[in-house]
Amino acid sequence: IDAIGALGVGHIGGCLSLADLLAVLYFGGHMRIDPANPKMAGRDRLVMSKGHAGPAVYAALAEKGFFPAELLATLNRPGTNLPSHCDMNRTPGIDMTTGSLGQGISCAVGVALGSRLRGDGATVFAVVGDGESQEGQVWEAAMYAAHLRLSRLIAFTDYNRMQIDGSTNEINSLDELPAKWTAFGWNAVNVDDGNDVGQIHHAILDARSCPDKPSMIVLNTVKGKGVSFAEKAGCGSHNMPVTPEQYKEALAELARGGDR
Repeated sequence: IDAIGALGVGHIGGCLSLADLLAVLYFGGHMRIDPANPKMAGRDRLVMSKGHAGPAVYAALAEKGFFPAELLATLNRPGTNLPSHCDMNRTPGIDMTTGSLGQGISCAVGVALGSRLRGDGATVFAVVGDGESQEGQVWEAAMYAAHLRLSRLIAFTDYNRMQIDGSTNEINSLDELPAKWTAFGWNAVNVDDGNDVGQIHHAILDARSCPDKPSMIVLNTVKGKGVSFAEKAGCGSHNMPVTPEQYKEALAELARGGDR
C-alpha cells in the first residue's frame, strides 16, 4: 500500500489477494534464502508468474532485508529497480523475470528441472493467476512438470475469480480448478480461505509431503483483501488509481485489522 499509494496507481487488487501467501512463504520458515546472499547456491526460488503482483513481492523482500524499505517509494518510476513486473536483472531477491502471462509457470518448471539436475535440493514456488490460467501455455507446463515428477515444484493459484475484463466465470470458467490439476497429474490442494495464514501454512506442509508429483495449491482469495475500497472495486482494482485520501484510509483499515 505504501508503494502503490506513493505512486498513486497500481495493481492493488491482485497484490492484496496474495499478501497473506507471501507472508507465509517469506516469514513462515518455508523458504531457504539469505538476504545477504541473494544468489546463494541451492536457495529456494519464487517465480511470480502473475507478474503484475510484483509490488507485493517487493514489499516482502524489503521486509526480509533484501533491500532498504525506502526503495519501495520508487515503484515503477523512471530509473527504478522496482518495475511494475518482476525483473531478475534489476531487483535483489527476484529469481525470474515475469509478466507475459503464462510464461512464468513454464520458467518455474525449467528452474525446478535445473535444480534436480544440479542436485541442490531447492524447492521452487510459483504463483499463477486465475485469468492467467486460461492461457494454453500454463497447461503445457502442467503436463511436462507431471511427466517429470517434479515433486519440489509447489505452485499456487490466486483464485479470486476476477480478471481485468470481468469475472472468470463470465469470460472463461475454470471450475473445477483443483480437479483440472489432478487430471493433469498434479497433487492438488484446495484452500477454502486463501487469505488465512494457518490454512496456507498447512497446505504447504501437505504439498511437501507428496513424494512424486508437483503440487498445485488453489487459494480461494478475495481480490483487494483487507482494503474495503479495493474489495468493492472488484475487477476494477486490477490496476486502479489510489488517491491520497484512499491511501490514508487503507493504512488505517489495515492497522485496525492487523491481528486478523
